[in-house]
Amino acid sequence: MRDATATQLDRRRCDRVSDAEPNRPEKYRVAIGKPTLVDTPGLAVIGDRLRPLLRVVGVLCALLAVNSTYLAAITLAESASGKLYQDYFYLGMFLAHLGLGLLLIVPFVAFAVLHLRRAIGRSNRNAIRAGLALFATGSVVLLSGVFLTRFGFFEVDDPALREVGYWVHVATPLIAVWLFVLHRLAGRRIRWSFGVATAAVAAAFATTMVAWTLWLTPPPATAEPAFATTLVRTPGGAHLDARTLMRDEMCAECHADIAAAWRNSAHRLSSFNNPFYSFSVQETRKVSMATTGTMRKAQFCAGCHDLVPLLSGAFDDPDFDVVGDPSAHAGLTCTSCHAITHVNSVLGNADFSIAEPVHYPFEDSDSPLLRAVSRQLVKAKPAHHKHGFLKPLHSTAAFCGGCHKAHLPAAVNDYKWLRVQNHFDSFMQSGVAGHRVDSFYYPPQATPRCANCHMPLVASNDPAARDVDGSGTRKVHSHLFPAANTGLAHTVGLPDDVIAAHRQMLEGAARIDIFGLREGGEVDGVLRAPLDGTGRVLQPGKTYLVEAVVRNLRVGHHLTQGTADSNELWVDLSVRAGDRVIGRSGARGARGAVDPWSFFVNSYVLTKDGERLDRRNGQDAFVTLYNHQIPPGAAAVVHYRIDVPDDVTGPITIDAALRYRKFDTTYLRHVQGERFVGNDLPVITLAVDRVTLATAGAQDVAVGDKPALWERWNDYGIGLLLSGTPQRATLRQAEQAFRAVEALGRGDGALNLARVYLKEGRIDDAAAALQRAADQYPDYRPWTRAWLTAQVDRENGHLARAIDTLRALLDTRFDEARQRGFDFSHDYRARNLLGRSLYERARQLRGAAQAVQRRSLLDDARSEFERVLAAEPENLAAHFNLALVFADLGDDAQAARHRALVDTYRPDDHAVERAVTRHRRHNPAADHAAEAVAVYDLQRPGAYGLSAPEQPLVGRRDVKRSGEDDGRGT
Repeated sequence: MRDATATQLDRRRCDRVSDAEPNRPEKYRVAIGKPTLVDTPGLAVIGDRLRPLLRVVGVLCALLAVNSTYLAAITLAESASGKLYQDYFYLGMFLAHLGLGLLLIVPFVAFAVLHLRRAIGRSNRNAIRAGLALFATGSVVLLSGVFLTRFGFFEVDDPALREVGYWVHVATPLIAVWLFVLHRLAGRRIRWSFGVATAAVAAAFATTMVAWTLWLTPPPATAEPAFATTLVRTPGGAHLDARTLMRDEMCAECHADIAAAWRNSAHRLSSFNNPFYSFSVQETRKVSMATTGTMRKAQFCAGCHDLVPLLSGAFDDPDFDVVGDPSAHAGLTCTSCHAITHVNSVLGNADFSIAEPVHYPFEDSDSPLLRAVSRQLVKAKPAHHKHGFLKPLHSTAAFCGGCHKAHLPAAVNDYKWLRVQNHFDSFMQSGVAGHRVDSFYYPPQATPRCANCHMPLVASNDPAARDVDGSGTRKVHSHLFPAANTGLAHTVGLPDDVIAAHRQMLEGAARIDIFGLREGGEVDGVLRAPLDGTGRVLQPGKTYLVEAVVRNLRVGHHLTQGTADSNELWVDLSVRAGDRVIGRSGARGARGAVDPWSFFVNSYVLTKDGERLDRRNGQDAFVTLYNHQIPPGAAAVVHYRIDVPDDVTGPITIDAALRYRKFDTTYLRHVQGERFVGNDLPVITLAVDRVTLATAGAQDVAVGDKPALWERWNDYGIGLLLSGTPQRATLRQAEQAFRAVEALGRGDGALNLARVYLKEGRIDDAAAALQRAADQYPDYRPWTRAWLTAQVDRENGHLARAIDTLRALLDTRFDEARQRGFDFSHDYRARNLLGRSLYERARQLRGAAQAVQRRSLLDDARSEFERVLAAEPENLAAHFNLALVFADLGDDAQAARHRALVDTYRPDDHAVERAVTRHRRHNPAADHAAEAVAVYDLQRPGAYGLSAPEQPLVGRRDVKRSGEDDGRGT
């Protein structure tokens, strides 16, 4: 009876549906008269108890539809414009999206289950199938949202998986809408009004808010210079909140591996938490207050070392608590680098713009719950975070150059503009970067960024980790920034693995080769080389010159650069006959000081009073007495004189090592004051070499492992060529070396011979060497051959040919060079030469008939020199030539401007001469090292390690006695 009643009720419903909706597609119509089995007769699919739950689901879905339409509209606007429009309101809407989505899960599942229980046995199978598909799709929408949210207990960081999850989450709601319509078409009439209203509200809301974001949101304040002697800019030149710049622990909550490495880095210890820097900058603060009554001069240092107190204004307080104020020990925080919005130029001196990033909701809340919500929002929507903190500029060399290039402005030294350090141009103008047209050596592939070496990849599960090298392992860039500062790590007690990381960077970065001997102990003596174990015999009672070659192998900038005036990189060479030391240079004394008569790979800087700059007192820098730094891929030759004693009968062993220590003893004594006991900073050995030579009557001869013979000759020639002197004897020795290279079948020989001949002015010989290079090695470094050929053409008056060659060179029209990632357009020496050639060619054109062509050449020359200034705004040659070009163009104002800039950047030779002369007169070791060709006496009376054995550091407090020599010529 009940079954018959239920069947009749179902039939009546079907009749009403069919009669009321005759236009419904046939596949959704229910056959009239077909019996339907219902679990409970008369029970509605959605009854009174289920309807409120349906309303909750409907309201949440409607709100999500409005919310998602706005979010999608912003995403489309960003995709179309390439700009980021995710402001604070957007982040709030995204937080609402997360909240609504999580709130929807329970009612959606509950309604679907209850609804399914009532509908599963009904005869309308199309509606049931559409409903099941809708439930599955809705579940995928919710599950993909959970998948993307990054809960603490469940996080998916793999970029490929997240990309799939994102597009699933974007696409499935559209499928769900379609399935919902199908589901309803198979059942009761759809009430379109609610859906249309929801869609209209969503469209109106999204349109209004996107329009507001695009056109009505005021632009951010323009970044303006905020300080006197550093170039850093802030919005409106205003101070920034120190708390915003000191959120490292918040960063560490997600980026634990990165933060752990950063905590042990020199960047973290850049400020008053660095005892070496603190000593020097506090002296600068005192000098600044004494001379200006402000901290203006010290701001120069703070722009790169003390950003937090500088930008917050605390640094300018004369009573700034450098011990107790937390900002004094913040160092370069995460935000200090990652909140930088623009690199304004390549001037260095912190010429970048920095602004507070847009905060996430509740980021500053005191409530742990709200802060947790904020963190969750960062994890769920990292695009805004990434855009704010990781911009394309962060991967460029120019970004690093903002602080690793510096000049002293006149406002700091009360004198004039002076270059003090320049990692940036040293690297950019190198063969390592693939930019220098005439590097002696090139890597297989260009190394375009500083981070390639100083931020190596390390395996990590960090949310930011990616498989960037195709190894299948997710990695991040190391924020330890391994380089060479072992002294700081040792002094502040960092873990041993920190020093080990720096040691790994240093070891093998250079090479030392005991290359040959010159008879008579003179630089023009007969050369016996190379020392390769083929019968080289020393005669007792005779004098020899030991020729050692130091080669920069892997450093992409000058060795050492940076704090080159206080870095201690030296050659440690000993000569032994058995256990007897018969020659010594580079030994250390009892308190760790290196013999001041050693060969140092450093820059020796003087003050205007002719005193050595020995306290890192940068404001007093005036002139460089000598600069022994070695360019990338280049070499230096060091000459040592040794008298072989008459009574030596056995073999003689020569050991050479290139050693490095971060700070010299003089500076360390200043920093430690009365606490100074000795220089116990770590000494790293970069390279070693050993040669054992027979003496008359002895047969034992041995050498250590050596590089290829052609390379040894080539390095020797390079060192002689770059010795800084045009002396004919030195250049003839370089010629001899490069002839040996050519004889060994290497294209480097002829190319380098051309360099020697150009330096000597032997133009015909240079042309002949280049022709041999082209004939015998046509595919070997054609770009270097083109560069040298252009110089030969200029000397021979073939300016038009030289111009064409230089243009091809700057366009990198060489297939091999392009394949290796080289780009010679950055070589501003080549561009200066092109500009000069264009100018000289224009000067050759006279008369009205050639006026148009002359003007065109002058305009081209101007363009080339201006491109040089875009890459190096302080380039003296470009300013000098622009003054000439503008004068010929009739632009007197511009000509005068560039003449004034020439005066700014040109050295003051007269004042320099006074300081140099005074220092050399009173410092014989420095005077000797400054010679164009210095010969280091291995048997100098008083040499460390010769007259007495080397001694360990004494374990007692000791104060320097008056007149004691513990530094280099001080």
